Amino acid sequence: MPSKVVLAAVVALGLVASPAVRADDRFIVLASTTSTENSGLLGEILPVFTKRTGIAVRVVAVGTGQAIRLAEKGDVDLLLVHHPESERAFVEAGHGVARHEVMYNDFVIVGPSHDPAGARGGSSLRALRSIAAGDSLFLSRGDDSGTHKKELSLWAEAGIDPRPHSGGWYRETGSGQGATLNTAHGLQAYTLSDRGTWLRFASKGDLGVLVEGDEALFNPYGIILVNPERHAHVKADEAQAFIDWLLSDEGQRAIASFRIDGQQAFFPSARERHP
Repeated sequence: MPSKVVLAAVVALGLVASPAVRADDRFIVLASTTSTENSGLLGEILPVFTKRTGIAVRVVAVGTGQAIRLAEKGDVDLLLVHHPESERAFVEAGHGVARHEVMYNDFVIVGPSHDPAGARGGSSLRALRSIAAGDSLFLSRGDDSGTHKKELSLWAEAGIDPRPHSGGWYRETGSGQGATLNTAHGLQAYTLSDRGTWLRFASKGDLGVLVEGDEALFNPYGIILVNPERHAHVKADEAQAFIDWLLSDEGQRAIASFRIDGQQAFFPSARERHP
């Protein structure tokens, strides 16, 4: 059975993006990223699905790595995360049924407007090399999230291992995206952020986007049903109904219509549209 601790945390931490439901009502538990929760996307689209189907969606919003570990243990019914390599490995190991492309946005490198490292413009790899060369303060989430995984892959592509500099110019916050952005603001540091959380972030101060539009910063999201053959308690029919809706024209329109300060935050990408 799903961990009572996990389900209690869903309620105690307020990570419920749909109206409160009784224990005998139909619901599923979705493990998703802090980016989909912090941006406000789930709070916008989940009530639409619930109104359509009568199925509530209870959200556990954590980093991608932790979300996948919860799914491996059968503590949730499905995953909505943003690290394709980890998602494919999850499915190939038999933990998930299939991965479906849902949507995408991008990552951005943000930093102080006076840009002491000279990171502004150009590619993400050039920016990271400039930050490292100038010993300019860079904050990593350090939490095994999809954003953290992307950041580490960018450093690797840049030919730099920042970990020996931990505690110096490279510091891990161990926090979610919003908290990391707040710390970057306070310390006048550089960091990597998903676009949705950056748009929602209210305390930008003199932090600004310095690098964007780089192909390496592409940020796709996938949804996966936890394998009910591994965990018989998984609510496969209800979870599949959510997947089908999210990939449908209605679900994809709901994603496309979500705005933050007038800007589209996520772009639908389902390859196969359902009626």
